[in-house]
Amino acid sequence: MPELSRSQLVVYAAVAAALLLVGARAIRGEASPEPSFAVGAEAAASEESFSIGEQSGDLVVHVAGAVRRPGVYRMPVGSRVDDAVSRAGGAAPRAQLEAINLAARLADGQQVVVPERAPGGGVAAIGPGGEEGPISLGTATVEQLEEIEGIGPVTAAAIVEFRDENGGLSSIDQLDQVSGIGPATMESLRARLQP
Repeated sequence: MPELSRSQLVVYAAVAAALLLVGARAIRGEASPEPSFAVGAEAAASEESFSIGEQSGDLVVHVAGAVRRPGVYRMPVGSRVDDAVSRAGGAAPRAQLEAINLAARLADGQQVVVPERAPGGGVAAIGPGGEEGPISLGTATVEQLEEIEGIGPVTAAAIVEFRDENGGLSSIDQLDQVSGIGPATMESLRARLQP
């Protein structure tokens, strides 16, 4: 075997140290618990509400209405409304999930309101005042948007389509990009919608 020069020994030692460092980090990474994104009953048993703080790659959403554990939750970017409902313990027995778009992407700061089925089969108003309270922009249906002064069926459908195509909306001001919404309509929307 040929003799190794001093510079070759230094290079081999540096490569060995780098491999040891990478191996140690890989082992340490395997030992740390990975976040679990369980669905349904498993999520209800394992997930907790948390305190609000900034972390890269996460969204903070408020899940309210007919869910088992309403609260504020941190969700990974790219999560859907269905993921947020699951994180909140799943739908309550009287929830009317067909009234919201479970496939819509979540936006940071969004409120997801799951409506409750009324005794007669309709949707019950959530909270005191029912229709008088603000409507959640993240979960508003075409019918709910049509109740706002100045919003007809075409504009309501355009708002829902815009929201779904853009993965949700974090601000009412984003609606000025929707065709058919002018300054007067924006004021009506600000009065009746919440992000």
